[in-house]
Amino acid sequence: MTYKMNWDLDAVFAGGIHSTALNQRMADLAQQLTDFQKQLTAYDATQDAPSFPTFIQLTDTLQKIEAGLLQADVFVTGQGSDDITNAAVKPVAARVQQLEAQADTAENAYKQCLVTFTASQFKALLAQPALTDVAFNLTEFRHQGQALLPPEQESLITQLNIDGLKAWSSHYDSLVATIQVPFHDAAGDPVTLSAGQANNQLLGNPDPHYRAELLPKWEAAWAEKEDLFADTLNHLAGARLTDYKAHGTTDYLKRPLEMNRLKPETLRTIWQVVDAHKQPLLAYLQRKAELMGKDHAGWQDVEAPIHVGDVKPHTFTYDEAADFIVKQFGAFSPKMAQLAQYAFDHQWIEAEDRPTKQPGGYMESLPETGESRIFLTFTGSANDAATIAHELGHAFHSSVMTDLPFFRQDYAMNVAETASTFAEMIVADANVREAKTDAEKLTLLDAKMVNPLAMFLNIHARYLFETRFYDARQDHLLTAEELDNMMLQAQKDAFNNSLSSYSPHFWATKLHFYIDDVPFYNFPYVFGYLFSLGIYARAQQSDNFEDQYIALLRDTANMSTEDLAQKHLGVDLTQPDFWEQGVALIENDIDTFIQLSERLLN
Repeated sequence: MTYKMNWDLDAVFAGGIHSTALNQRMADLAQQLTDFQKQLTAYDATQDAPSFPTFIQLTDTLQKIEAGLLQADVFVTGQGSDDITNAAVKPVAARVQQLEAQADTAENAYKQCLVTFTASQFKALLAQPALTDVAFNLTEFRHQGQALLPPEQESLITQLNIDGLKAWSSHYDSLVATIQVPFHDAAGDPVTLSAGQANNQLLGNPDPHYRAELLPKWEAAWAEKEDLFADTLNHLAGARLTDYKAHGTTDYLKRPLEMNRLKPETLRTIWQVVDAHKQPLLAYLQRKAELMGKDHAGWQDVEAPIHVGDVKPHTFTYDEAADFIVKQFGAFSPKMAQLAQYAFDHQWIEAEDRPTKQPGGYMESLPETGESRIFLTFTGSANDAATIAHELGHAFHSSVMTDLPFFRQDYAMNVAETASTFAEMIVADANVREAKTDAEKLTLLDAKMVNPLAMFLNIHARYLFETRFYDARQDHLLTAEELDNMMLQAQKDAFNNSLSSYSPHFWATKLHFYIDDVPFYNFPYVFGYLFSLGIYARAQQSDNFEDQYIALLRDTANMSTEDLAQKHLGVDLTQPDFWEQGVALIENDIDTFIQLSERLLN
């Protein structure tokens, strides 16, 4: 079957960035926000007791407003990702941001209203059948409301963030759009690569000489604007730290942990497990370097595919990748396969490789239509196929929650990465399993190892850098040179000084450091990866996996992460035992890779 490689955004709002339907939707949302705020200002819990019909209606209205804003935001973000040169996107994105700021103010007022309920009133509120499904969320909101400043101050902070935190994040996107990397193509002809194209080539080109030549060019392109990126990162972090301080905390990890509904003890345990199990991954990386004919791997080699004799890394056409994913999903869950097939058939995915696209990939949910949209650049590698599976895992997670209230669909990033990584693992394992020769199996095992390498080494480096950066940023602005040195040291620490080259400008090249609404966009990946390994192991031993899995996913915004694991898996995440089980699967793959490479090549 033939699938289109471009997504359908017209099905969301017809007419592109100047869509009449989008304009009308934003006008309607603005009016709904005004009406909501008036109602909330006049609200009296005592008069509304004992059945609280007005508050129930306010809760429903707020959820509809926030769902509508997300629908609009996904559409506008998609337009910008699709073409980073489209200047018309920014003004519309600014309008969406302004509405989102008003919604943030409204939500804060809603949370503060919950604080005014007496204990007995709040208990009676949660007992209302219409609010049963969001009782956990309301309890969470009431707790958050207790930490809020007076409404006028919260409103001012929200408004200032439009030209502060959010503006610096947006400024980063503008800077990235100007990055150009002069290089040459495989034939040696001169080309100018965009940031996204150069990144794909740096990490995915099968020629080690090409990658080694590209790395310094890549670094030089970012170095040209490093002072601008340093300003951006400094001020983004500064705005965030000022906000934290205003709310009475200097612990910059408090908010990220709360957003992920995760205990500090769990995070400490995860990093302890990572530190204790790096050596097998470093041994794998050393063996990979040897297969490339190198004494040590460089930064550009960690995710790169290997060659074994005449066997080249496995590639897919887009249609082949789509059919393969649907087939493999079906072996674990017919409903996952059905969702994936629908996504390919109805153009949920933007996959075309072209120069004006934003680098990276993501999935966003469209709550009003119960759909998703997926963005990536497909070049045909096994890793690209796994990336599509990864994003479809996110989409499946959202799809099983569309009947729940909007608050109940607001699952955290760490558990979001569980579903996506699980889906990715299905495809990666199937690739290895269906290899026709030992040589092909070796290349596919190597592709599968990209994930654990990223989680245990690359993302650990990001976490080390970001914690050290925030420690220092509380004292002073950091220069680009300081950031280079800090990133270089973090990479050396995470990789145990095992690489022959590093990427000191990674702090500038990685979008995740500049996302305004998700601080510390790193450790949730590691959590999701290891958590999904445990679920994956159970899926292979369970007769009713699909039902159990969906039940877990539907609870992901309904309790703390630790409670989720206890309820559905019967495990204590603050202890290393569960995490160690997942690590054992990784180490088994490493053993297989090393033994197979020795048998084939020694």
